[in-house]
Amino acid sequence: MLQKTYTPNAPEAIGPYSQAVRANGFLFASGQVPLTPGTGEVAGATIEEQAHRACQNIKAILEANGLGFEDVVKTTCFLADMADFAAFNGVYGSYFTGKPARSCVAVKELPKKVLCEIEIIAACK
Repeated sequence: MLQKTYTPNAPEAIGPYSQAVRANGFLFASGQVPLTPGTGEVAGATIEEQAHRACQNIKAILEANGLGFEDVVKTTCFLADMADFAAFNGVYGSYFTGKPARSCVAVKELPKKVLCEIEIIAACK
């Protein structure tokens, strides 16, 4: 059975998808962009500010499922500009201290013209 996640502490889905879905012992979270929960406004103008907000959104989804960053086994990171990689990585590393598997790619454009997006897969307890 699939269990959908909804928490007001992360931005609402802006399309036909869920914040996250639990299935077969894993949590699959939709990509989190730096939107402020409740308002849907882009948080910050720099890659560091936006990466922090995206990570805070992920934290809210993890907590809503009784999980933490240490439970994340895989991330996929999308950057609007690979020149932001080092700065993004500095913020990312402060949250994902367990060093999950990761892919990081540059893309042409992200929703709402944000600078980054992060999706995760976590092992459920």
